[in-house]
Amino acid sequence: MKKILAGLLLIVSQFITAQQHTAVVKGYVFDQQKQPVADVNISFNQKGTTTNAKGYFELKLPANKKIRLIFSHLNFEEKIYIIRLKTNEIKTLKVILSPKNEAINEVVIKAKTRKEKEGGVKIGKMNIVVTPGAQAGVENLLKTLPSVSGFDEMSSQYMVRGGNFDENQVYINDIEVYRPFLIRSGQQEGLSFVNSDLVENIFFYPGGFAADKGDKLSSVLDITYKKPKTNSTKMTLSLLGGSLSNEFKQRKFSSLTGIRYRNNALLVNSKDVSVDYHPVFVDAQTLLRYDFNPKLTTEFLGNISLNLYNYKPIVKVTKFGSYQDAKAVVVNYNGQEKDNYKTYFGAFKTTYKPQADRKIMLIGSVYNTQEEEYFDILGQYSIGEPNSDLSSNDFGNPENLESLGSEINHARNDLDALIANLSVKYHQKINKNHQFEAGYKFSMEDIKDRINEWQVIDSAGFSLYPPGSFNIEEPYDLDTAPILPYQKTKAFNHANIQRHIGFALWRAKFDLGKNKLWTNIGLRGQYYHINDKIHNQTGNGYIISPRLIIGFKPDWKKNMSFRLATGLYQQPPFYKEFRNRSGQLNPAVKPQKSYIVSLANDWYFDLWERPFKLTSEVYYKYLWDVNPYTLENVRIRYMANNNATAFAYGFESRLNGEFITGVESWLSLALMKTMENIDHRGYIYRPTDQRYKFAMLFQDYVPKIPNLKMYLNLVYNGGIPTGSPSYADPYKFQFRTGDYFRTDLGIFYVFSERPHKGKFLQKFKYFSAGFEILNMFNVQNSISNMWIRDIYSKKVYRVKNYLTGRLFNVKLRIQI
Repeated sequence: MKKILAGLLLIVSQFITAQQHTAVVKGYVFDQQKQPVADVNISFNQKGTTTNAKGYFELKLPANKKIRLIFSHLNFEEKIYIIRLKTNEIKTLKVILSPKNEAINEVVIKAKTRKEKEGGVKIGKMNIVVTPGAQAGVENLLKTLPSVSGFDEMSSQYMVRGGNFDENQVYINDIEVYRPFLIRSGQQEGLSFVNSDLVENIFFYPGGFAADKGDKLSSVLDITYKKPKTNSTKMTLSLLGGSLSNEFKQRKFSSLTGIRYRNNALLVNSKDVSVDYHPVFVDAQTLLRYDFNPKLTTEFLGNISLNLYNYKPIVKVTKFGSYQDAKAVVVNYNGQEKDNYKTYFGAFKTTYKPQADRKIMLIGSVYNTQEEEYFDILGQYSIGEPNSDLSSNDFGNPENLESLGSEINHARNDLDALIANLSVKYHQKINKNHQFEAGYKFSMEDIKDRINEWQVIDSAGFSLYPPGSFNIEEPYDLDTAPILPYQKTKAFNHANIQRHIGFALWRAKFDLGKNKLWTNIGLRGQYYHINDKIHNQTGNGYIISPRLIIGFKPDWKKNMSFRLATGLYQQPPFYKEFRNRSGQLNPAVKPQKSYIVSLANDWYFDLWERPFKLTSEVYYKYLWDVNPYTLENVRIRYMANNNATAFAYGFESRLNGEFITGVESWLSLALMKTMENIDHRGYIYRPTDQRYKFAMLFQDYVPKIPNLKMYLNLVYNGGIPTGSPSYADPYKFQFRTGDYFRTDLGIFYVFSERPHKGKFLQKFKYFSAGFEILNMFNVQNSISNMWIRDIYSKKVYRVKNYLTGRLFNVKLRIQI
């Protein structure tokens, strides 16, 4: 009896102890119409419950542990809550589920993945699909983040924290991808490499990233494509083009294929230039995967892209000046531009997991781009005043035109680049708190480049000479000098570059009482050798890049975490950095170097009983061995000389969460300053010095008609000092462009989301249609200027090159 009694007492004591270390989570689950949803599965660690007819649930959880609570239902998108409750705490949740295929993003409260802890910004894949924009896609969405800036809506290029377009790295499934070389304006660009229909996960690192993330100075975009689980086909059609994608899964084999077509004619025709414009932008992309067994997997990523750009300007009419002194410039054009960009990309990736805690990846890729840029365009310009008579039928039209001159622009530029890579990566999980990664990569780049372009300027019969070439007082002095182009670049290059790249890093987690600490310590290095085969010149260089990331989560009532990132970041020169403004290669160019430190705070909180996250960050970058450049639209031309130092510092903040129940929106704010000192002449603004930015991505639906949805994309950027001619000395003449303000609106109605009772709509997993108003307020933004000279009055007129105007677009999305 004593033994039996002791056993009963032990069982009771264990039961009481268990009760003392539990908590309760309860609440209601609703759909977007705020109607209760029954039979929702709420689970964690193979335990759980379901909601009743009123949508109510109640569930006991272990206390003082991080619990991943999953809400799932056949007709709704899965939603995940990561919560940690104290002993005997009772947590009440109000959960809103979104219908499948139209969920904006899973809203995760009090949760951070490893990549987010190391500074990665996670972006929901559905945000990419629904966000309106002239160049819709991943890059369009990135420009709503505080770190990222873009000033040409037709371009997928972006700048991060004072860096330029060449300082950003992009990976797809751990495979590095590249951007074109010769692109000089957004309307030439066509399609981005990233196919939004194929994307599963996106993480963006705006600086201070780990040693495994590459050798660029500004940012890393890390994209993972989908792993098909079922067979599905999607199609998108609009007035700007269309896309078709297919997901296929059969046993061990799966394929993901996408085809896209884009036509920018409507966008270009909304500018202030009348053109005959016939572009063809098309690409095909595939990801093939075969699982030999649970330990061995191989993938193939392939892409073929064809961009044909046929552009024939006819006439340009631009008005400028003040109300009292209004001017109008008319430029009549002859000639055309024909560009051809072909890219081919193929990569194999094999992943082997000999044990659950070890992984080895072997990656090989080949990239080839063949680019042609040919144009001969004559522009004859006149200046006058716009008709100001309100009663006249010609009100606003230019009159009293005076011919000022003309200019001829000529180019025959060709480039053929072949880039091959072979890399191996090793990952080992030592235990639950420690991980080790290392990798090696060999890269070979063979680039042939012919550049032949010139500009001749005639001002009312007088040919203008290159700046500083002849001291002639035109039109009063006798001119016996030869006729020369105002600008001329002519060169032929053949460069071979080899690179050896390696990295190693250690990740660790520690418990400091009830506080959490995690670290990432890494080292990255590269040695490169360049051979200029035309001029028999060689050069080499190396980098050593130590990096440190420290994260800390204190045991506070407020759910906050902090992150410190610092390191010596260096960017070895790519081909364009070796080429100076005259087109010649300088193999002696050294890597650009920077010391970066940033401090960030993430605060997770509930507002209006809905989850929110406020991220704030301050950063400072000091750069030396800087390679100065000029920026005109999206074209970068380097001095190919490490003759400058620079700095950048700023503050960024982003608030994202459920402003509207069930959907995610965010607000972004950034303040930044960057300057450079060239040849010890003093600090001036860098071409990317954008002082302020505000952006908003807002999503909503009509409460009584939840299938009627609205998406708003608003960006306001401060101007940047890129308005001067590329040949001007920035210390004598530096001009800042105007502020950039753009609002894109999309309104869509979802006709079908399975299950659906209608016979016709039952065929579709998803079916929606709607329209977009691009540049809704018809703001005239500009990114560059045309400079018109009057030799008699000695005046130089600045005429803005405006970007796209307001445009209506119709879009249809289907999934079967």
